[in-house]
Amino acid sequence: MIYLVFNEGYSASSGESLTRLDLSAEAIRLGRLLVDLLPEPEAIGLLALMLLQESRRTARASADGEIILLSDQDRALWNAAQIAEGLGLVQRALGSGRFGPYALQAAIAAVHADAKTAADTDWGEIVLLYDALLRIEPSPVIELNRAVAVAMRDGPAAGLALIEAIQARGDLGGYHLAHAARADLCRRLGRTAEARASYERALELARQAPERRFLQRRLAELPA
Repeated sequence: MIYLVFNEGYSASSGESLTRLDLSAEAIRLGRLLVDLLPEPEAIGLLALMLLQESRRTARASADGEIILLSDQDRALWNAAQIAEGLGLVQRALGSGRFGPYALQAAIAAVHADAKTAADTDWGEIVLLYDALLRIEPSPVIELNRAVAVAMRDGPAAGLALIEAIQARGDLGGYHLAHAARADLCRRLGRTAEARASYERALELARQAPERRFLQRRLAELPA
């Protein structure tokens, strides 16, 4: 429940704003309380995950509220104190040997936080962490995230094959981020017609105004 509250604050499901600080701040407060009362590895991992994700808040949107992708963010704007605390908590959770999905997701966020630039990101390590996460919590959304990481490690064709396999099973048909991810990989491969169709489907499904504007820009940037 705490993570659901955080997610709505980190990336609002609909509306004009990308984030809601009140919700994410309350979720982190509750996460700290949970760790105080129940200092178990997964509670620690959850707090680490929220802190590491929240550390990027200032860099995730422009002054006029437009989405800035992780690869394009000014990392000088990331909250160093939250990152340092989050990294320490990740080490504490993983060091217990009894970690679960939240600690593994926090470890993935930690790899991003450790990278000085987007180019420095250790995508191989991220894929391995997603492999471990899938073993304990199988999910098509986690598969999708792993596919994106594979695309960054091995190239867009490798990632696209994984996404299309997920969709061929009938999974994530109503999930706008799956169509947006497929569109981006098709765009990178020069498969413009397929990219356009996937962007249009993602746009039909997206409910958050900044995400819709981002998808519209991507569509407009495609060659005619």
